[in-house]
Amino acid sequence: MNNPQEMKTYRIQGLTCANCARTFENNVKDLPGVEQAKVNFGASKIYVQGSTTIEQLEKAGAFENLKIRNEKEQKIEQEPFWKQKQTIKVYISALVLVVSWFLGEQYGEGHILSTTGYAAAIVIGGYSLFIRGLKNLIQLKFDMHTLMTIAILGAAAIGEWGEGATVVILFAISEALERYSMDKARQSIESLMDIAPKEALIRRGQEEIVVHVEDIQIGDIMIVKPGQKLAMDGTVIKGTSTLNQAAITGESVPVVKTIDDEVFAGTLNEEGLLEVRVTKHAADTTLSKIIHLVEEAQAERAPAQAFVDKFAKYYTPVIILLALFIAVVPPLFGGAWGEWIYQGLAVLVVGCPCALVVSTPVAVVTAIGNAAKNGVLIKGGIYLEEAGHLKVIAFDKTGTLTKGVPAVTDIIVHETTEKEVLAITAAIEKGSLHPLASAITRKAEEMGVDFNNIVVKDFQSFTGKGVKANVNSTFYYVGSPSLFEELHGLMESAIKQNIIELQAQGKTVIVVGTEKEILSFIAVADEMRESVTEVIRKINQAGIDQTVMLTGDNQRTAEALGKEAGISVIKAELLPEDKLNVIKELREKYRNVAMVGDGVNDAPALAASTVGIAMGGAGTDTALETADIALMSDDLSKLPYTIQLSRKTLSIIKQNITFSLGIKLVALLLVVPGWLTLWIAIFADMGATLLVTLNSLRLLKVKE
Repeated sequence: MNNPQEMKTYRIQGLTCANCARTFENNVKDLPGVEQAKVNFGASKIYVQGSTTIEQLEKAGAFENLKIRNEKEQKIEQEPFWKQKQTIKVYISALVLVVSWFLGEQYGEGHILSTTGYAAAIVIGGYSLFIRGLKNLIQLKFDMHTLMTIAILGAAAIGEWGEGATVVILFAISEALERYSMDKARQSIESLMDIAPKEALIRRGQEEIVVHVEDIQIGDIMIVKPGQKLAMDGTVIKGTSTLNQAAITGESVPVVKTIDDEVFAGTLNEEGLLEVRVTKHAADTTLSKIIHLVEEAQAERAPAQAFVDKFAKYYTPVIILLALFIAVVPPLFGGAWGEWIYQGLAVLVVGCPCALVVSTPVAVVTAIGNAAKNGVLIKGGIYLEEAGHLKVIAFDKTGTLTKGVPAVTDIIVHETTEKEVLAITAAIEKGSLHPLASAITRKAEEMGVDFNNIVVKDFQSFTGKGVKANVNSTFYYVGSPSLFEELHGLMESAIKQNIIELQAQGKTVIVVGTEKEILSFIAVADEMRESVTEVIRKINQAGIDQTVMLTGDNQRTAEALGKEAGISVIKAELLPEDKLNVIKELREKYRNVAMVGDGVNDAPALAASTVGIAMGGAGTDTALETADIALMSDDLSKLPYTIQLSRKTLSIIKQNITFSLGIKLVALLLVVPGWLTLWIAIFADMGATLLVTLNSLRLLKVKE
């Protein structure tokens, strides 16, 4: 039994339709001891608050023969659907139907032998359908099973035994195919769960033992041999090897890992023997987080799905009233009762909103699963749709368009020596996390400058401009040229020219000086990522109206890099709040705006955009938490793929909705000349459901 207050998660096997999910959820809510229950149809999970058992849950799902297991339990291998009990019944009833048809041809339609055969086919193939349909009818619940039961019983009542039997068999076949299609859509997530091993070789003291991942502790030493997958996240403490990280980051090229490097569960060790110190519990590994976030994302309703659900709520009662109208009104004006009741029954079947209800969730589940396998984490259907509508993409510069590891390229001194100015600057900057500060301290270390013993007092930061500190009773300023223009007024033309020349080369100039004079310039350059130009070209080809670069760097440096990358609009010399304002302005003008950043410094701008896209999600909790979409590798090349996938998803959702409503409309119009038959109705409904599902599965083929 569970703690009544605890929300427990179970996995469901055999859940195929959104209506069944709702029925199961309501059944579980009615169980004694259950306070709350919620089904995640996309991920095939149920969250239960209260006390219950797996046996009780399976009883609540008996109507669909659902199998329940604890979240962390291994998947139960299911028999192929053509070997399942329900499908074997279909074979038998189909055989009985064919024999009955031959008997009808031989002895004439309506003969006792053929009618008995059709009735047997109906009972064998539709037994479970009738049980559910009759239960629903008693409770006045009108879903597919209720409508089908009324239609088949009605067909039998007016003597259309053959068509009733055909409808039962077509319905059963379609349900089996729908179950198969839905399982296929969920396979992306199921395959993610199977990536990481369930056991690992652990050294504790002098002993090496195989331990289940749930029992591995933080600090344990994991030994990973060549050809093995890592079971846990950790840090390499011994050895060097190449790791294939495709499962986590989508990178096809293996990455070299050595001492102090971070490694992830589910990655493949290709060459050397590694010893890894475990840094996270099994439930907290990056892979576990990806699986959890993807499954939660699949439960997030896309705007199109919200519309469809609302539409279906009103649509079903309208169809029932229309069927009743068709069955009753024409006979009152001289029509034949049998003929119009038959037409009304056919309308019931064709009008079921199955295809419409499934049109969006299957597409969203498939797309999010495909993205996860390719190293892109999309947090929900809403962001998948929003990414498909994007008009503008804004990029942070440092660490997004550039490698984020700037290096000092020039030191130009005026009143002092290189080593002296580097010692003072490095001492002031050593506590800063800014990439430019790190470049200066690295350069000082390379040149053997001792700056750790210099005493720095009265440190003060000017956001976006620079810093000030007291060293040896003198106040030094380290910052942008604009900071010194505020201090000293206009600079000498020679100095100004020097700065302009460095900036035109795409370098950032840091000025070092006192309140009275400029002592030195330090030029720092951050290399642009190799893939950026190609990525921007592909984005422009995809029809994005505008690409924007946002940076705190100076205008000339920004323009040099932006021009090389092919970015259309460059916004430079921005403070963090300015970036936020630019995003707000872009949203007002274009509505659909994405912001791409590293998820840490750019959190406000990411939050203000329509879609916040963070880079380097693997190992970065902040990126996973703050972004709507996380590119797991530190690589922008996944961005065009994400836009392509989102647009393809939008297109398929629109096709699905149009097709599922269009085919019903055409079938309903057949009522006017009296051409609508029960078997056309079942083909129209189940054919639409199947085609909508198969159309959604095309999203599995979208690749980079």
